[in-house]
Amino acid sequence: MKTRRDFIKFTGLGGVCLAGTGVIPAYSSNNVSQHGLMLNPGKSTLLPLNRFPGMVQEYFVERVRQVQLAADKRRAALRTRHDTEAYIHEVRKKIQQCFGPWPEKTPLNARIAGIIERDTYNIEKIIFESRPGFQVTSNLYIPKNKNIPFPGIIGSCGHSAPGKSTPYNQSFAQGLARQGYAVLLFDPIGQGERFQYLTDDLKARIGPGVTEHLYAGNQMVLSGEFFGSWRAWDAVRALDYLLTRPEVDPDHIGMTGASGGGTMTTWMCGIEPRLTMAAPVCFVTTFLRNLENELPADSEQYPPRALALGLDHSDFIAAMAPKPVILIGEEKDFFDVRGLEESFTRLKHLYKLLGAEQNIQLFIGPNYHSYSKEGREAMYKWFNLITKISDLQTEPPLTIENESTLWCTPHGQVGESNPQNVFSFTSKIAAAYGDKRSPLGGEALKKAITNVLKLPPYTGVPESRILRPVPKRLYPKSCSGNYIVETEPGILINVYRLDDNPLMSRPPKGLKRALLYVSHLSADDELRQEKFLHDLINKKPDSAVFACDVRGVGETRPNTCSDNFLHAYDNDYFYAGHSIMLDYPYVGQKAFDVLRVLNWIRSFGYQEIHLAGKGWGAIPATFAAVLSDAVVQVTLKNALTSYGDIAEEEEYNWPLSSLLSGILKSFDLPDCYRSLEAKNLYQIEPWGANPGAMPLNLSKL
Repeated sequence: MKTRRDFIKFTGLGGVCLAGTGVIPAYSSNNVSQHGLMLNPGKSTLLPLNRFPGMVQEYFVERVRQVQLAADKRRAALRTRHDTEAYIHEVRKKIQQCFGPWPEKTPLNARIAGIIERDTYNIEKIIFESRPGFQVTSNLYIPKNKNIPFPGIIGSCGHSAPGKSTPYNQSFAQGLARQGYAVLLFDPIGQGERFQYLTDDLKARIGPGVTEHLYAGNQMVLSGEFFGSWRAWDAVRALDYLLTRPEVDPDHIGMTGASGGGTMTTWMCGIEPRLTMAAPVCFVTTFLRNLENELPADSEQYPPRALALGLDHSDFIAAMAPKPVILIGEEKDFFDVRGLEESFTRLKHLYKLLGAEQNIQLFIGPNYHSYSKEGREAMYKWFNLITKISDLQTEPPLTIENESTLWCTPHGQVGESNPQNVFSFTSKIAAAYGDKRSPLGGEALKKAITNVLKLPPYTGVPESRILRPVPKRLYPKSCSGNYIVETEPGILINVYRLDDNPLMSRPPKGLKRALLYVSHLSADDELRQEKFLHDLINKKPDSAVFACDVRGVGETRPNTCSDNFLHAYDNDYFYAGHSIMLDYPYVGQKAFDVLRVLNWIRSFGYQEIHLAGKGWGAIPATFAAVLSDAVVQVTLKNALTSYGDIAEEEEYNWPLSSLLSGILKSFDLPDCYRSLEAKNLYQIEPWGANPGAMPLNLSKL
C-alpha cells in the first residue's frame, strides 16, 4: 500500500528533512523584538516590515458585526408566540448543525470506585465510559436524611487543572448537596484525573486544561470533529448516568458551572432537552464582544459554522426556552458583562412572547472571573425557587476536600490503566477516512479544493494601490516596487516587485514569465534570508519577480490579543477560530489571496507564472497552484507532507491557521502534489507533522 510520502518528490537543496524529532519545540522569546519578529536573528539587523497590523482584526470585526446585525434584525422581528416558537425550532436545528452528528450511545460501564461519608451527604467516586474505553472520572454528591427523589444537577468544571477537585467546584456541589440536591461533578478532558498526554510519572506532558484542549481540538478538526462536541458528549453521558440513579428526580434536572463550565452549561442548554433548569456562570456574552475585546477562547468555544448560521451565546439559552435559566456574571469579568446584558435583553423579549418572562433572570456580582459565593447563592435561590427543595438564603458551611481524597483512581489519572485517549480516537478516525478515500485529480480535485476551502469566486482583476518603496531592504535585486492588492473588501495584500530599476508606478509589462513567492512568515524577511529563493531568482533572469504575504502574516501580522503571534493561544489562533465559526477557513482565505494576486499579476501580460512558497505559505500556494491555469511551475520549501500525518501522529507542531476542517473526508495534500507533477513540482525539505525547525509554541501556554 502506498503511503502519502510516495507521492512527494523528496528532492532539494541541502538535503531532506522528514518527520519531526518527537520534541514539541517552544518558541524562544529571544527571537522577538518589541517592534516585530526577528525571524532569523544574527543574519540581518533589519526588522521585518509590519505596516498593517490592525487589518485582520478590523476585517473580522466587520464580518461578525454584520452577522450580529442580521441576527438582531431577525430577533427584533419576533412579534408573537408562534413567531418565537418557530425561531426556537430554527435555532435548535442550527445548533445541531454545529455540534452533530452525535455518536451512538454505548454502555456506560459505570462503577463506584469508593465512597466518602460526610455529615449530611456522601460522595461516591464514579467512573463511567462516555465512549467505548473513554473513561470519565466523577464525584456524585448524594444527600443524607433527605426525602427521595432528589433534584439532580450536572456540575460542569471550569478550566482549572484539578477539575472536580477545584475549590469553587467543590463549593457549589457541597452547597447543593447540603440542601437536598444530587450533584454529579465530572472531570473535563485534560483536567483532574483525565490528562490525555501523560509522562511516565503521570504528569501532564502537554499541559493541563486549555493547553490540552487546543492541542487535541486543533488536531481533530482535520477529520471534521469538534472538540466542543466531545466535551458536550461527556456531559450528555453524565446525565445518562445520573438518570440511572433511583434517588434522582427526572422532572428536576439542572446544570451549572463557571467559565469553561459556564460554556458547557450554555451549550447543553441548546443540546440537551432533558434539562429542566440551568445556571451558566461567567461565560455568556456575545461573540462580537469577545472579538472586539481581543479575547481568545478555548477550542470548545468556537462552534463550527455558528456565526455563519447567525447564532450567538443567547441562542443556546433560547433553545431551552421557556424553561427557567439564570444568567450569572461578574462585573469585573473578562467576559464582557455588556454582552451578558445584551444577551439577557434578547432573552427577556423572547421569554415574554412565550408568556414566561419570570423564567429568565440575570445576576451580576461585584467580583472578578469566578464562581463567587454571591454567584453560588444566586444559583441556589434560583434552583430552590423552581424545585421548592429548600428556602436557604445563604450558603451553608463548607469543608473543602484534598484533591487526592476525591480521586477515583489509585494515583489520580485514568491514564495509568492505558484506556483510550482523545488521540487514539482522532488517529483512528483519520486513518479510516484515508483508507476509504480514492485518489483525486483533475476537475474532481479542483472541485474538492473549492468546496473544502469554501472559496468564493476569484475571477476578475482586483483593485490595487501603489505605495512608496521602502529603501535599503537588501533584497536580491537593487530596487523594489511596493503594491497593495485588495483581494476582498477589507483585505489589503502587500506585493513586492523586485527589479534592477526604480519602480514608482504600476508594474512594467513586456515579460512573458513571472515568479510569485508566497512567504512563510514574512516576505520582506525571507527575500533577504532564503537562499533557495535567491537561487530561483538568479536562475530566471528573464522572469519578473514578485513576492507577497497572505493575510495574517508579514505585513499584516496582527498585533492584537497579547501580540504574541507564535503563541498557541494568541492572535493567529484567534482568527483561525473565528474563521471556523464563520465557515470560511483561514487557509481558504489565504489561498483566495494568492489566487487574486495571480489574477493581478496576469493583468500585466504575464502568461506563465512560477509559484513558489515556504512553510505555512506553501499550503495556500499549493491549492492556488492546482486551481490556477496561469501557474506552470511550482517550487515548495518546507511544505507539509500531508494532513493525515498530523492527524495520525500524537506529536505535531502545526497551527490551527494551517489546518482545514474535514479535509480528510475528501482529499489530502498528496493528491495536490501528484496533480502538480504536471506543473514541474519541485519540493525542498518537506516538513512532517512535527518539524523541529518550526518556531511555534504549542507546548506551553
